[in-house]
Amino acid sequence: MSENEHVHTPRDLFGYRLIRDELIPDLLGNHSKDILYWAGKKLARNYPCQNEGEVIAFFERAEWGNLSIIKQKRDEILFELTGQSVQERFSHHDPVFTLEAGFAAEQIAMIKQYHTEAVYTRNKKNCVQIELKWDLKEPYDLPSRKTKQ
Repeated sequence: MSENEHVHTPRDLFGYRLIRDELIPDLLGNHSKDILYWAGKKLARNYPCQNEGEVIAFFERAEWGNLSIIKQKRDEILFELTGQSVQERFSHHDPVFTLEAGFAAEQIAMIKQYHTEAVYTRNKKNCVQIELKWDLKEPYDLPSRKTKQ
């Protein structure tokens, strides 16, 4: 294993899970899902990706899980989110993935240049599917991209 590679153990994810799945829902209450969705969109505007491959790489870098494209059509994409961080979150709570869905929706909106919305579902394999649809009649019109490193 090289110096830059890191193997994650459940202990590595404890702090993330503690904040994400216990503290934030307690602080935000019933509004947690909506606020996290819009927070994901804001994060996407701060960390724009140029294509779907960069979105996938961002998810790995943020340790949100392994994102892959399952299906793509003219006006929609179906992503699947898997990996140890997803499994770890499922093993302790019934986690929400609206932050990830909002992030993906805004990234695809910026890439495709159409207003995009996302919904997520948990499937029987304990992975998350994020379905994104964009409206070809509604061009994307949010502020210009900023880049953070």
